[in-house]
Amino acid sequence: STSAYAAEPAAESGLTVNGEFRAFYIDRARSYGNSAADYNERGFAVGGNLGAIKSNYGIEGLSTGVRFYTTQPVGTQLGTTGEDRVNATLFEGPAADGYSILGEAYINYATGKTNVKIGRQALNTPLAGGDDARMLPTLFEAAVVSNSDITNTTLIAAHVSKVAYGTFANAYSTGGALALTAGYGTNMTVGSFEDMGASAIGVETSGVHALAAIYDNKDAGLKVQLWDYIATDILNAIYFQADYGLKLGDNKLYAAVQYINESDIGDNLAGDVLGVDKVASSYMAAKLGGTFGPINAYVAYSMTDSDTTAALNGGIISPWGGMPAFTQGMVTRHQFFADTTATKVAATYSQDALKATLAYMSYDMGADNSYVPGNEWTASEMMADVIYMMDKNLMLRYRLNMPQDFWNNPANANKTLDWTEHRFIVSYKF
Repeated sequence: STSAYAAEPAAESGLTVNGEFRAFYIDRARSYGNSAADYNERGFAVGGNLGAIKSNYGIEGLSTGVRFYTTQPVGTQLGTTGEDRVNATLFEGPAADGYSILGEAYINYATGKTNVKIGRQALNTPLAGGDDARMLPTLFEAAVVSNSDITNTTLIAAHVSKVAYGTFANAYSTGGALALTAGYGTNMTVGSFEDMGASAIGVETSGVHALAAIYDNKDAGLKVQLWDYIATDILNAIYFQADYGLKLGDNKLYAAVQYINESDIGDNLAGDVLGVDKVASSYMAAKLGGTFGPINAYVAYSMTDSDTTAALNGGIISPWGGMPAFTQGMVTRHQFFADTTATKVAATYSQDALKATLAYMSYDMGADNSYVPGNEWTASEMMADVIYMMDKNLMLRYRLNMPQDFWNNPANANKTLDWTEHRFIVSYKF
């Protein structure tokens, strides 16, 4: 959780340059209850990032960093209507335009066990993160201070003022409950930095303040983290997670619990925008698993409360790329809907250059869910993820997901939504 806060070690003087080349192809075949509405969508893009860290300023611990990100279409992309359409999640928007952005531009100062980083930067925290699921990640403008003077403990204080959503935000361009519970806002702009409040609910605010304490005792196999996100005049979100691992010879058993609680704060803008008097939501989850030789397997369960007088009927609001849920799918993130229980079973095989994961998720949504309110149904997803490292820098990856009843509404002509999606990714880091 804290690796994003400190610049990677650079030479004592001079310039360190690194980056990533990424090529991404995606193909999704959508199937509705009304077959006349079925269509296929595809996209092909290349891009990545290139950055530099400079540290020869004559002041010990001082460095600066910049990183450019780009995504560009390959060939002529499809349109937005008909049986074959563009998949916009690799681009700036549905027109399949490429774009480039100065995603990181920061000053970093490290002294002793304290680190200060100010400017545009990558954050990977539970409720504000990169969500790097397509071509470019979500990035932030922030000031972050971390300190690790206390043994096994990291304390963090941050102020986050702006967000630049990555290309995956286009999957949630219609906004609403699906976007707000899946890591995105109702007023998103892909490819440019935008006020945190404006991006989330369309109203500018003074940003999000975050406080965290992380205890990580590797000898004891215990990690505990507590975060408080104070989103000015929108909501206050508490995130708690505890992980414990027990070694049994060459094998290991582990268990984890997770809890999120949200409440309104200040002017309660989230409640006002969503037409209710308050924000009140809670989510809890548990995970149990083990590693046995090259196999890592686990089962997870979660439940989200409901309150029909609250925003999204009491669902978890997560508008800034954060998606920490134990039960999330590759594309199905219904576990944050109100009145929902979710189960996930997953297994990963890792051996030498190969890593392969299979998982199945099920989401039981009650009538108080905010996606199709009043309708109860069960959504599910099967997924596979295969990574092969050609060498330490070159990765080949194939991802497959097959949701069933992602959306279900008997009152609608289309009734349901299923799909089969294939992704092919090449990544070279240098």
